[in-house]
Amino acid sequence: MAMRVLVVNGPNLNLLGQREPDVYGAGTLADAEQRCVAVAGELDCELTWVQSNREGDLVDAVQGAAGSADALIVNAAGYTHTSVALRDALAAVALPFVEVHVSNVFARDAFRHHSYLSDLASGVIVGCGIQGYELALRRLADLG
Repeated sequence: MAMRVLVVNGPNLNLLGQREPDVYGAGTLADAEQRCVAVAGELDCELTWVQSNREGDLVDAVQGAAGSADALIVNAAGYTHTSVALRDALAAVALPFVEVHVSNVFARDAFRHHSYLSDLASGVIVGCGIQGYELALRRLADLG
């Protein structure tokens, strides 16, 4: 049976490819999804992608993963550093997830160095551009 993976994307990720390309690169969220679809076929995974600029929508998506997904890839973007609600939702569903950051958050503002999610994550991928999504998918497949 195919592994079902929910990919959760937070605020401003809809602007990838346009927003600060020197920080985030030229790849778009659609590019990341397309690349992951190819990898998912190779790994026998089913992907569902969600992006929202609203915290509550992301919490709802994570809660909805219980029973409909086997694992998650989470790029909470700015909510990584602020959202106890998203952390609580991830803890409640208790599904394995990999936290992804397109940019190297440790080479940026000090407030970006703290994540409310990392200690719950099965892995954290930082600074690999949109390739980080593919790496996260491969990691989740390895975890089985």
